[in-house]
Amino acid sequence: MNGAARPRGDRRCADTAAARERASRLGDDRGSVTAEFAIVMPAVLVVLGLAIGGILISAHRIALVSLAAQVARLEARGDADLARSALEAWNGSSVEVDRSRQGGLHCVTLRSHPGEGLLAGIRVETLACAAVSGEGAPGATPQRAGMQPGSFPGPRWRERRRA
Repeated sequence: MNGAARPRGDRRCADTAAARERASRLGDDRGSVTAEFAIVMPAVLVVLGLAIGGILISAHRIALVSLAAQVARLEARGDADLARSALEAWNGSSVEVDRSRQGGLHCVTLRSHPGEGLLAGIRVETLACAAVSGEGAPGATPQRAGMQPGSFPGPRWRERRRA
């Protein structure tokens, strides 16, 4: 054998040696994925935390708006006990309640904090008004009752009843 045929084991050693030589010439990038992951992971967690916090605040606001409307309707028709029990049953958390009477409208303002930790520094507030039963307040709108135009929560949705 004049060197033309090499044993199989020698060829693998030569390929491995060539790969090591190429890697040393190009620079060793072992661990670069770990470094990139260590940089990107905190940013991903911050974005995820903000998204979850925003969802929690939105859900809390929706529930608070619904509760304020329910309490305003109940108190406007004279069911103060039912309104009190609705406030006590709401998520077991503390809710600040302000009531006002403006013309033929009974208005309820609710304030609450959506959670603990960082969310405890955020306060959600909502206002709901209902016409007082028996007073028949024709033309009683929030603006005529002395409320500011931007403070009313918006249009009231009416349920369609099917016969």
